[in-house]
Amino acid sequence: QVQLVESGGGLVQAGGSLRLSCAASGRTFSNYDMAWFRQAPGKERDFVAAISWGGGRTYYADSVKGRFTISRDNAKNTAYLQMNSLKPEDTAVYYCAARKLSSSFSGNYYNSLKYDYWGQGTQVTVSS
Repeated sequence: QVQLVESGGGLVQAGGSLRLSCAASGRTFSNYDMAWFRQAPGKERDFVAAISWGGGRTYYADSVKGRFTISRDNAKNTAYLQMNSLKPEDTAVYYCAARKLSSSFSGNYYNSLKYDYWGQGTQVTVSS
């Protein structure tokens, strides 16, 4: 079992920045690939970014590419999402997720159904 706790959300003006953190506990963090998803009111949960267990591979949704950066620190059991140039359409609850290592990660990193553990979410609100 892995427990995930997100933090760092809040209210920011358009063009601003936030850094989300996802603290993991319970299992060896480096045994898991990690991702961030988000869900806006009335919409489905969407993929944002993913990172492989060692940090060597990262993937992004087209809507955040060039603005968001996913990273991880396995020594601290923490994953991060640096969000720059925020837009009102980035407003959502952001969730971090973990999945056991799999050779198929590079092919389905965007699929929320492949993730085994989820945090409770942190609200990000971007005002115009």
